Amino acid sequence: MSARAIWKGVLCIDKARVPVKLHSAVQDRSLHFRLLHRKDRSPVRQAMVNPQTNAVIPHAETRRGYMTDAGRLVVLDREELDALAPEPGRDIEVRRFLPVGTIDHRWYSRPYYLTPDGSEQEYRALVQALEKADREGLVHWVMRRKAYQGVLRPYQGCLLLVSLRHAEEVVPTEALKPPEGDALDDKELDMARQLIGMLDAPFEPEEYRDDYRQRVMDLIDAKQRGESVKVTPIRRPKASKDLARALEASLKRERKRA
Repeated sequence: MSARAIWKGVLCIDKARVPVKLHSAVQDRSLHFRLLHRKDRSPVRQAMVNPQTNAVIPHAETRRGYMTDAGRLVVLDREELDALAPEPGRDIEVRRFLPVGTIDHRWYSRPYYLTPDGSEQEYRALVQALEKADREGLVHWVMRRKAYQGVLRPYQGCLLLVSLRHAEEVVPTEALKPPEGDALDDKELDMARQLIGMLDAPFEPEEYRDDYRQRVMDLIDAKQRGESVKVTPIRRPKASKDLARALEASLKRERKRA
């Protein structure tokens, strides 16, 4: 099944323009439940209620309010917010090129695929140019009344567009307190090296699945068949404060598994 495009745009590099389609590179696989009344299992819904009168407030009668650090409530109308929204457009503007790997993973937000929308010649030429130059593009675009920054890079013969977080969203490491404590002794360091070596393996994406989701689906299937189900909580090992003993136990477990 081919992926459905969620938006169309035009990649702009100086005067060159490449029409593209944008596809989400990830999908939401979260379980979505209906909220029911426990007594009769009838569906319930959420409503906006005035806490002083308990009256239900229609959405059209609501306004946005922002509480400042000084404790003052500032009310904003929809027209005021709409006037500040970025101008809509279809251009995905490449503003500069960077060596691959310049942007670290803290800045990554959401990945998208870009596919050609029409002629594929210019698209293939751009993919090959980025591959040969070992560069990725820093881009800007507006989609659905929201401005985005992103990084454009080749991926398996296609173009991958990853939206980036804004500067104020990324917490700098300077905000963290450096860890304290004694350094590993020679025995602990040797065991840590052994454990790292035993766990060294390539990344296999198919191994990383949502086990909780699968357990819930198994429970749903069993209840649908009318089976009596007893849910057993997962036992989690307690953390050990003795690092040497914890490393030794981990090595024994991995040797047994191997």
